[in-house]
Amino acid sequence: MARLRRAAAVEEPGVIFSYAETPIGDLLVAKNDEGVLAEIRFAHNGRPADAPKSWTRNDRALTNVVAQLRAYFAGELRDFDVPLAFSGTEFQERVWGRLRAIPYGQTTTYGAIARDIGNPEAVRAVGAANGANPIPIVVPCHRVIGSNGSLTGFGGGINVKRWLLDHEARIAGERLF
Repeated sequence: MARLRRAAAVEEPGVIFSYAETPIGDLLVAKNDEGVLAEIRFAHNGRPADAPKSWTRNDRALTNVVAQLRAYFAGELRDFDVPLAFSGTEFQERVWGRLRAIPYGQTTTYGAIARDIGNPEAVRAVGAANGANPIPIVVPCHRVIGSNGSLTGFGGGINVKRWLLDHEARIAGERLF
């Protein structure tokens, strides 16, 4: 499982980035100035996300992350093994930690996560923290669905969420929703 490290925000200079070609579009992947994966951004409208001007493109430095993403999309990898840098509130980081515990090919609900972290009334706050996850796919926020089984908001769009869930279901041999 990916290792978590506390880090400063990603907007600082010294961030390096690359792109990973995937079936859902080119993902921008970025490491912070400590060389730890800190962000993944989805393509929108068929265009890769733009990196801030202060970031530097360095494809070689992100080879391992890009290779793991390719293996995930090829159905050859279920658990990522890269250090992760989060910069969030204590509550967000608790939610993100719980997201990392959702097994490949399975889903859970916002309410279940709220209960799991000991705050059953915080369903909406869990949804907000899930939506603020800076490292989607590696930290599988797409595996969280509504209590009625519906697909709910997702940074990459509902079609991408559906694609990711269907992909994992095909590989795991299970129906997720």
